[in-house]
Order: sequence, then C-alpha cells, then structure tokens
Amino acid sequence: MITVTNESATLANQLRPVLLRIARELRREIHSLGVTGGQVSLLIQIKKHPGITASELAEHEGISAPGMSGHIARLEIAHMIERTRATDRRRIGLTLTGAGERVLVNVRKRRTAWLVEHLKELTNEERDALEAALPALERLLEARTL
Repeated sequence: MITVTNESATLANQLRPVLLRIARELRREIHSLGVTGGQVSLLIQIKKHPGITASELAEHEGISAPGMSGHIARLEIAHMIERTRATDRRRIGLTLTGAGERVLVNVRKRRTAWLVEHLKELTNEERDALEAALPALERLLEARTL
C-alpha cells in the first residue's frame, strides 16, 4: 500500500498542473507539422524499436490492436512508416521512413526552440533550480517503467 504524506500530496498538486501545461505547450508546437502528439509518440517508439510489430506497439502504448491498426494506416498513408517482413516471413515489423525521421527531427527542433525561448525569460537562479531538479524528475519516470 502506498502511503502519501501531506507534504507529498501538496507537492504533487503543485507539480501536476505545471507539468501538464508544459506538455500541452510542447504538443502545440507540432501542430503546424501536420502530426498529432499521439502520432509522434508512435514514431518515437518505432524509431526506438525498429521492426516492432503492430501488436507489440499496441501493447506498449496501451491501445487495442484494432485501434492501433488505424493509427498505423494513417502513418503509412503519410509515408512516415513502412511495414517490413522479417526473416521469419510471418512477422511484419514497422520501421520509419525518411519522412518519418524528418518529422521527428522537426518535432525535436520546434520543442527545443520553444523551451530555449522560455528558459531565456528565467533568472540564472531559476534555471539552476530546474537543472538541479532534473535528476529527481528522471527518477520519477524510471520508477514508472520498473
């Protein structure tokens, strides 16, 4: 059973809306690229795991296999991914195309540019505080994947 202290709950209630707003702003940066945040998430997973099958991707993303097939079809129609047969001819994996790679590069550039512009508005002390918090934030994410 997880024990939540008042201090942890207070911090969680302060941190949650800030992280959500930052994530929302970063998602907005990609709208002009013609992709959704969900599509970018799928492209990232396919890049990390070349040859991943549709069912493996669905399981990883917590989406039903039939639902995933629609997402994959849209990415394929947009020429961002392609299906490839593995040496075991029954297995069909997904890989990024050059167009898919370019989308991810542009997404990264747009999001980084947004962060750079907004970080400039902070004081040196505020930027130092954010840098100091990074290891703890990374540990929060690592705890999720265990």
